[in-house]
Amino acid sequence: MQPLFPKSKGSWQTLLKGVAALSLATLAGIPASAQDRDHDEHIHFFPGNLVVSRSLYNNNANNVKVGALLPPNCADTVGPCVAAVNNGTYPFVFNNDTVDSSFGITSKIYLDQITPWGFLLDSLEVPNSSLRDISSESNQLVTSFSSKSEIALNLSTDGKLLTFMGYVAPIDAIDASNSNTPGVIDPSNPVGVSYYRAVATVNRSGKFTFTETNAYSGNNGRAAILNNTNGANFFYTAGNAGNGSNPQPNGIILGAGTQIIDPSKAPESFQTPTAPTPVGSFSVTKLGDKADKIGKDDNFRGLTIFNNVVYFTKGSGSNGVDTVYFIDTTGTACPKGVGVPAVGATLPISPLAYDATTLQTSGLPSNMCILAGFPTGLAKTANPVAAPFGLWFANAETLYVADEGDGFAGDTTLYTHAAAQTAAGIQKWIFNSSTQTWNFAYTLQNGLELGVPYTVNKYPAGTNSATGLPWAPATDGVRNITGSVDGGKVTIYGITSTVSGSGDQGADPNRLVAVTDVLSNTDATKAATEKFTIVRKADFAEVLRGVSFTPGTSSNHDRW
Repeated sequence: MQPLFPKSKGSWQTLLKGVAALSLATLAGIPASAQDRDHDEHIHFFPGNLVVSRSLYNNNANNVKVGALLPPNCADTVGPCVAAVNNGTYPFVFNNDTVDSSFGITSKIYLDQITPWGFLLDSLEVPNSSLRDISSESNQLVTSFSSKSEIALNLSTDGKLLTFMGYVAPIDAIDASNSNTPGVIDPSNPVGVSYYRAVATVNRSGKFTFTETNAYSGNNGRAAILNNTNGANFFYTAGNAGNGSNPQPNGIILGAGTQIIDPSKAPESFQTPTAPTPVGSFSVTKLGDKADKIGKDDNFRGLTIFNNVVYFTKGSGSNGVDTVYFIDTTGTACPKGVGVPAVGATLPISPLAYDATTLQTSGLPSNMCILAGFPTGLAKTANPVAAPFGLWFANAETLYVADEGDGFAGDTTLYTHAAAQTAAGIQKWIFNSSTQTWNFAYTLQNGLELGVPYTVNKYPAGTNSATGLPWAPATDGVRNITGSVDGGKVTIYGITSTVSGSGDQGADPNRLVAVTDVLSNTDATKAATEKFTIVRKADFAEVLRGVSFTPGTSSNHDRW
């Protein structure tokens, strides 16, 4: 290993690598064989650290021209066409969302490796290409910069790979997040471009794979987990589909919600994705409610696996129930739509069987359940509003669920509204084995600074003329989370959501925060003394999205 302070004159980068090597070797317990210089060249991610997915907007005025017609190729679709109100300069570019509800622009993805206390070790750029460099399109993945629900990070079931989702599109592409996929075209979608979605993996050496899919046409893929244990080898994914009118084409119905996807070994340019393959679905008719718009009950965001069960959250849209779900592979766990996983349940290994002749009238069959104890009221009438996002099990009896807040920006009370929320933050739920029900314990909020506006370097001050509301972002809740158990305490890391007067709150620079909770505690008064700390802040034209431990880190119960 190189000395911490080289004798010869060197760069800060050299010093940083020395500090990183010492920190990693000491704190993550790297074997001696892994500490020599030659070996380190083949390892990018070291156990015990965090990985945060970050996106950086290409701040170029020429990305959008004022007066240009939106969405792309709208004259060839159902339209209507609207004129762009701002050029591509950040953050004003996202005022175009006020006229084009599909507006978004693609950007690079970075995977930042940091220590648990926030020291940046390095950043890994996900392969991508620009609009002017399409020759590299055989291996690329980008995100939609302002799409807040994208690039969640999850470890594979064997813990050796990170998995996430994005678009097979160049950077600076407009409205990719609401585009059709090439194999599932909805003629009622006003966006006149199409891009595959793709699932990515990266191993501890920084090597990527990409698997394209026709799922999530008209909307976005949000999270993925690779099941690669016990002879399995496929992805589970979460997302949403559709950006057109009703009724939706069969491909949109099939491509929503949660998918099971076989990984591809071929380069992207040689892949030929087939029809979407759903693995789970839920209908509010199981609860005795009137059927919603077909497919829109399956608008999933958060995703995790625990004890051989796949769990999801739904927390947006006016259809369905915003709550926590799981896939019931036994068919016996929830005859009325609510229950807990059956003892001995196994992970799903094949797509959901369905009758193609009834998709337009009945949708997919329901093989999912609302987790007993969690809300069952329809999103359109829920009060207070629930917005569950990430979820993490500390153990079989303790579940933490992030709530991102309601995103209210209807008037100048947006900050006080955010501060008054009681559900936003990280909720703790405890399982009662006697009643077979999960019970809400409390919400961790102290130090999260809900509704408190903060400054961002080079960000505009005052009021956004397009919305009549202040530019400054404030924390509104928490999105993706992960955690670790250390004795009787848990430490939870979360990506914050924001509220602001920007044209699209998803484009606000946000934060990575952490809080420590006593695992056995159920007393809200005691929990109120547990305080969030800021681990990392997004800078100008940056957003943070997902958080995970590094590939090779041990199980949830012994991260450090």
